[in-house]
Amino acid sequence: MLESPPQILQEVFGYGEFRGEQGEIIDHVLAGGDALVLMPTGAGKSLCYQVPAIARHRESGGVTIVVSPLIALMHDQVAALHENGVEAAFLNSALSPEQFAETRRRLLAGELTLLYAAPERVTHIDFLVDLATLHDAGLLAGFAIDEAHCVSQWGHDFRPEYTGLSVLHERFPDVPRIALTATADELTREEIAKHLDLGGARRFVSSFDRPNIHYCVVEKREAKRQLLNFIRDGHDGEAGIVYCLSRRKVEETAKWLNENGIVALPYHAGLDANVRRRHQDRFLREDGVVMTATIAFGMGIDKPDVRFVAHLDLPKNIEGYYQETGRAGRDGDPADAWMAYGLQDVVLQRNMLEGSEAGERHKQVLRGKLDALLALCESTTCRRVQLLAYFGEHSAPCGNCDNCVNPPETWDAGEAARKLLSCIYRCDQNFGSGHVFDVLRGKQTEKVERFGHDRLSTFGIGADLSEQQWRAVLRQLIASGMVRTDPDHYNVLRLAGDWREFITSEQPLPLRHAAVATRAPRAAKSTATEDLGPLDAEGEELFERLRAWRREQAEERDVPAYVIFGNATLHEIALKRPATLAALAEVKGVGDAKLENFGEQVLELVVAPAATVE
Repeated sequence: MLESPPQILQEVFGYGEFRGEQGEIIDHVLAGGDALVLMPTGAGKSLCYQVPAIARHRESGGVTIVVSPLIALMHDQVAALHENGVEAAFLNSALSPEQFAETRRRLLAGELTLLYAAPERVTHIDFLVDLATLHDAGLLAGFAIDEAHCVSQWGHDFRPEYTGLSVLHERFPDVPRIALTATADELTREEIAKHLDLGGARRFVSSFDRPNIHYCVVEKREAKRQLLNFIRDGHDGEAGIVYCLSRRKVEETAKWLNENGIVALPYHAGLDANVRRRHQDRFLREDGVVMTATIAFGMGIDKPDVRFVAHLDLPKNIEGYYQETGRAGRDGDPADAWMAYGLQDVVLQRNMLEGSEAGERHKQVLRGKLDALLALCESTTCRRVQLLAYFGEHSAPCGNCDNCVNPPETWDAGEAARKLLSCIYRCDQNFGSGHVFDVLRGKQTEKVERFGHDRLSTFGIGADLSEQQWRAVLRQLIASGMVRTDPDHYNVLRLAGDWREFITSEQPLPLRHAAVATRAPRAAKSTATEDLGPLDAEGEELFERLRAWRREQAEERDVPAYVIFGNATLHEIALKRPATLAALAEVKGVGDAKLENFGEQVLELVVAPAATVE
């Protein structure tokens, strides 16, 4: 008889009830059904396969195979399961031959509840033979494919090795599978179903909304200085991630932040593997570290108290943006998604796309994805409404993005856009933006005079606008496809798309007034710790003692602090101050194993007078 999922949830993980569709997903998987689960970061995807895995193992000794793309992710998830009293392991290149052999022995002996492995390992012929041995012995309980969007060539993180995972269904059609991801539009969902043979799987699509995240896009001027001000203004001493497009920019940004008193570490694929591992460990285990990184960093990062994610360069699409920003605020407390965005970002992404070797059909899909992201950046209305609409979800204005909190003033740039298009045409589509702006603004430069452009009908017709305003107009025209830059000819401006229709129309073009970027006050939002209630002075003191104790325990076990207890659990302990093990067991996040391992120590901290604790 299968053990009750709510009982496992309470006993192992210390939670009294499932969130959202977790319970329904688990029941479906335990009944033998396949599932495709889309659930935002921090919503508890892992429980959707961990609870069924524990139930099946307790019933029959079976093991669930978890396909995971990163060694660091496997390590942290296995460590967290161990702290909860669950037998789990991983097979990857970090193991010595002796460790590998011992893990394989435990796997075949049915001693493991979950085994994590990379897709390359899972599809290797030797591992498939081991799976067949388990299957024949009735010990293959299920497959969980994490980060399933990696199978889609339209996704933001395509990994070819994921496409081979269809072999699992081919060889073991009676073994239930669950594929999970935090990010997938309709096209990507279809790719996941197709490549993983999940066409008949039930789909569970949760809300993509992360209400605790404050979205903000600012006009890029001095990007590093803007970033520094953003961190100092609201996140000094807090953990965050800064994404940059190039390795060079990653290192320059980390250096700049360190020179200005922010503890920052670089992370990109060009660094030595040991350096990357050391930097990631510091980020996960220390408080207040900022990681500056390319997109090589972040997938599966479970650190719950990342208070901000910043972008100094434009991502390629909304899926990438959503996935990256979703690494902030996993604990449910307020977090920021901040991005500096400018004309050069639009030009660079357009040029990279058009200059790629992808086929025309592929480029067309990528253009649509980039257009959607550019529209989000240029939006003058609620960013959350637009972001969720991309994933097919309707919503009302959120009151917690920059456009909602501080609605931008707009102006109709339609006539200005027509003047700009006309000027590009009259300059023979042979000059860059700086020269075109000089002509529009009537600047008598040596270059303008040399080419006789001071005699053009467009000379001086835009003198009423600043260069910054003209750059905003051009950015919008490039974003809309009516202007493109030619990277092979010094980024000269070329007319494209339906520019002729627009120039002869009276179509409006609403743009925001350029303004100095400031941090807008956030609207109040219910958060994980605020829902519990505020701490008094004694509670705050206890909370800090608990954090210090947690840090010691994490260092002793060589795991991130959140693996011991999350901040919300410590907050609830500091608020309720349980005096007995039974009372401590009622706190969310305190399961049986953690109660046994840490209960007495926690109670000592709760009852100890503050003055006696160093």
